[in-house]
Amino acid sequence: MTGREDHMAYLEGMEVIDSDLMEKVSALVETYDYQQVTGADVQRALRQERLSIKDYEAILSPAAGDYLEEMAAKAAAATRMHFGNSIQMFTPLYIANYCENHCVYCGFNCHNRINRGKLTLTEIEAELKAIAATGLKEILLLTGESRHQSGVKYIGEAVKCAARYFSTVGIEIYPLNSDEYAYLHTCGTDFVCVYQETYNTDKYEQVHLRGPKRIYPYRFHAQERALRGGMRGVAFGALLGLGDFRKDAFAVGLHAYFLQQKYPHAEISFSTPRLRPFINNAENNSNDVHERQLLQVMLAYRLFMPFAGITISTRERAGFRDHVIGMAATKISAGVSVGVGGHTAEEKGDEQFEIADPRSVVEVHQMILGRGLQPVYTDYVRV
Repeated sequence: MTGREDHMAYLEGMEVIDSDLMEKVSALVETYDYQQVTGADVQRALRQERLSIKDYEAILSPAAGDYLEEMAAKAAAATRMHFGNSIQMFTPLYIANYCENHCVYCGFNCHNRINRGKLTLTEIEAELKAIAATGLKEILLLTGESRHQSGVKYIGEAVKCAARYFSTVGIEIYPLNSDEYAYLHTCGTDFVCVYQETYNTDKYEQVHLRGPKRIYPYRFHAQERALRGGMRGVAFGALLGLGDFRKDAFAVGLHAYFLQQKYPHAEISFSTPRLRPFINNAENNSNDVHERQLLQVMLAYRLFMPFAGITISTRERAGFRDHVIGMAATKISAGVSVGVGGHTAEEKGDEQFEIADPRSVVEVHQMILGRGLQPVYTDYVRV
């Protein structure tokens, strides 16, 4: 006996909603055997105007590795059809890095000895003003997963401040109950990012040793609770390389697909993070998820859900990011600091992971123009 919580049992205070999405996703992932997919299956999938779940299985398989050029051409056409030449720009702002979880792969985990920090509301406003001065109109506010240090009211005040400077405000924090999401929506939050990390429940238990994040179903249903709380959009993702990346990517797509069927008004987006080194663990790399595999995942997301946004983060090198915008990715970060603060003064706390693309907003803007695309700063106007 480990004395740890059952990772499938809700803790006190966690909202339980009536939803069958987790069971639907789990059942399909359990039976997904990508080694059985043939080149003929991939070719058949690429002939379809709209992909079925079976087609999605095919284009995520190793067999599809021989068809990346065809997938890329088809994905680029779909991206152009639904998003035009537009590439949305944003930046993240970490306002705190305290965390109550022990996740073995994360730089913020509660047992990692790093400099912890939390911005005051005055410091948050100074950071927001500095970021807004670059011309950006979309901000993503992030915290470590600590209700004690970064309570919902604190996050709400940060969102209210952000909404005065930015037309779109997203949050990437710990999962909440529906009423808490509703409160943050009234403060000005537009969208919520929650990443399941891995959809393999056994692996999930092994890498989330303690803390609220250990509870798998509560995290799984976070996006649905956010939509019930009135959010405009939700983002999905798995930390590729933590488990079997093909099965995790398959699960991510299914999760988003079924949720959009249930909530057709929701704006759906994907992120594709890979494992990165972090302080005190420089070897934490993305278990055989190389750029070619990452590209395949992004192309598969685009072909399966052509209307969904796809974000490419600064975890990836500049050359790769430049290559995938317009082909599959529709949103790119710029001028990024992954420590706490760092836009107006020295960072107040250590970063969560290492970034690979330190370019400024101006540099990314010019890169987008150079690729014949249009940088977009505002895609939503508050009324």
